[in-house]
Amino acid sequence: MTKTRLRWFLLLILTFVANPALADSYKYFRVGNKDDAKTTPVAGIAMMGGGTDLDGAFAWLCNKGNGGDFLILRATGDDAYNSYVNKLCKTNSVATLIIPNRETAEDPRVAEIIGRAEVIFIAGGDQANYIREWQGTPVERAINENITAGKPIGGTSAGLAVEGEFVYSATGDKPDDKNLSSGDVLQNPCFDRVTLVRNFLRIPHLENLITDSHFVTRDRMGRSLGFLARIMKDGWSHSPREVAIDERSAVLVEGDGKATVVGSGSGAYFLRPANAPEVCEKGVPLTFQEVIVYRVPTGGHFDLTSWTGDGGTAYSLSVERGRIESTQGTNGIY
Repeated sequence: MTKTRLRWFLLLILTFVANPALADSYKYFRVGNKDDAKTTPVAGIAMMGGGTDLDGAFAWLCNKGNGGDFLILRATGDDAYNSYVNKLCKTNSVATLIIPNRETAEDPRVAEIIGRAEVIFIAGGDQANYIREWQGTPVERAINENITAGKPIGGTSAGLAVEGEFVYSATGDKPDDKNLSSGDVLQNPCFDRVTLVRNFLRIPHLENLITDSHFVTRDRMGRSLGFLARIMKDGWSHSPREVAIDERSAVLVEGDGKATVVGSGSGAYFLRPANAPEVCEKGVPLTFQEVIVYRVPTGGHFDLTSWTGDGGTAYSLSVERGRIESTQGTNGIY
C-alpha cells in the first residue's frame, strides 16, 4: 500500500470512528483507475447553459485535465455522468461525489476527495442546495483551492449559476414555487424571492459578474436585468457584468479570459449596464436605462478581460416601469 493510500485509509477510519453517521451521509461513485493520477492540468472554465449536454464542451474540459481525475459534484441525483464522461474522454478516472447537507460538507474526507481531482464539474439541479449546504464549509474551500491551483472547472444550469462572484441563490424559494420569472422581477425587483449572494466561488475572469442559464428557452432576460439593477442598488458594484447562456450552448473560457461559444442553442449574452437603475425599490416596477448587450452565436468569441467580442450582435435594452425596450425594435430583446 502506498503512503498516499495508507493516509487516505487511516483518515477514513478515524473519520467514521469519530462520527459513524458520516459513513452513509455522502455517496462516492468512481470508474476507471482506483489510484489517483498526478498530472498537470490547465486552467479553463466550461460554462454550460443547461438542457442537453454538449459533448464538445465536456471533451474540452476533460482535455484541460491532461488525463487526470474528473470529479462531478452534486447535492442530489445519481452517478449518470460517470459513464457519459468516461466514454467521451481520456481520463485516469471519472467519479461523482454527492454532498447532500452541511454535516457531510464538514467531513474532511469529502474535501480531500475534491482536492485530489484535476477537473471539477458542478452538475445541475438546485443552486439553493449548493449555497445552503456548501457555503462556508471545507467543500467550498476545497473547490476554491483547486481553482487557485489552476485546475479547470465547469458547471451546467445550477452549476453555472454559482460560478460568478454574484449568485442568484434561489434560497428564498419554497418547494412548491415556480421558477423565478422575468415578469416577477421586473414588477418588483426587491421582493423576497430575489435572493442574491456573493463570493461563493472565486474564479478568475468571473469576478464582478453574475451568470444565468436556460436563458432564451425560459425567457430570463428580464430577471437578469433585475439582478444587475439589484447588485448596483445594494452597493455591491457600480458596474456589474453578466454572462447568460441558453440551453444547448456553452462558453468555454481559456486561462487568459478569451472565450468561444459552442453548441446548437441560441448562444450567449454578455450584459453591461451603462447607468445605475433610476427606480429599483420594493413593490415598484423597475426603471433601468441602457444595458448594453452583446449576443454571441455559436462560433463567435468574447474576451472577458476587455469585455469585447467578435462574430456577434451589439444592441442595448432599457426598462421603463417594468417593460423592456430594445434598440433592435421589432427584432426583440434576444
